[in-house]
Amino acid sequence: MAGVLFVFGNATTSIPLSNLDANFNTGLTIGNTTVGLGNTVTTLGNVILNNVTINSGLLSTATIPTATGTVMVSGNMPAFSAYQSSTQTVANSTFTKVSLQTKEFDTNNNFDSTTNYRFTPTVSGYYQVSGQCNPGSNTGLIIVTVYKNGSRFKDLNLPNVGATGGGTGGSALIYFNGTTDYVELYVYQTTGLSTTTTAATNATYFQAVMVRAA
Repeated sequence: MAGVLFVFGNATTSIPLSNLDANFNTGLTIGNTTVGLGNTVTTLGNVILNNVTINSGLLSTATIPTATGTVMVSGNMPAFSAYQSSTQTVANSTFTKVSLQTKEFDTNNNFDSTTNYRFTPTVSGYYQVSGQCNPGSNTGLIIVTVYKNGSRFKDLNLPNVGATGGGTGGSALIYFNGTTDYVELYVYQTTGLSTTTTAATNATYFQAVMVRAA
């Protein structure tokens, strides 16, 4: 009698069609681990299955290949959001690091909101980094930019010339090595005078989220 074929790594388990109903409802036992195949959801914990293939022999095959590097799930993909809760002075024609003193969330404790105001993710991969800064009322140019490892890396906006107040910002996709790479938010303005930032959750903020592993 034809059966349903389950391939786990190099091990093959065949279940006769006559036993499908019972097996799909009670789960397939592999060693000491039970995998729910019906409507039952079973947590596998630290079980590692490489090159898992499920082949019904009747419909189609779904293959989960062996991953290289870190297999990402929502629980270990770092993300943070921080904003400025105290104003700061931005000197004229000087790139100034933005102080972001309050964290809304920081899932992997990778953002320093007390000393360096920098994001140093400990999981390597590609991150969507975004930020905005309102450097106060001005009639000059505004640049909001991301510094990576201490150097200007990605401008988050086209220079805003002739504005009267208001903030500016944007986002960029940036690779991090998971050990030494870090980013900080900077702002630049040319009013001819020093200005004072607007400190608020909607006005001056910095955020990042992991998009995919390296």
